[in-house]
Amino acid sequence: MTAMTTLHSSGELPLKTERDIVLGRQTVRRLSQEQGFSLVDQTKIVTAASELARNALIYGGGGVLIWEVLLDGIKRGLRLTFKDEGPGIPNLELALTDGWTSGHGLGLGLSGARRLVNEFELDSAVGQGTRVTVTRWK
Repeated sequence: MTAMTTLHSSGELPLKTERDIVLGRQTVRRLSQEQGFSLVDQTKIVTAASELARNALIYGGGGVLIWEVLLDGIKRGLRLTFKDEGPGIPNLELALTDGWTSGHGLGLGLSGARRLVNEFELDSAVGQGTRVTVTRWK
């Protein structure tokens, strides 16, 4: 966070089942509505959250969603961090390439999520898991 950005509130949700992904989407939708995001921006952050939560469950074996409501002067934002302790991503550049998939998906999860948010950070180490942090500002 920059010196001007303050944490307004935060929380955590487990990502262990398909139902947790649904709860995560609902929580992100509610939080984005509370921040006054437009319907388009709500849809973008919820879609990114859905993709990243699914990745944590399917490829990471489950994990956690940490949400933070941010204030930066008059700007309001929502930061979401998805963490798992799965096998990690051996080639980050390849994983962020449109159309590449390690499974049976369309290969738009990470690269698509990156396009839907204002800030995107991906950290992963083989054998240690993955952490993806995204932020959308109003």
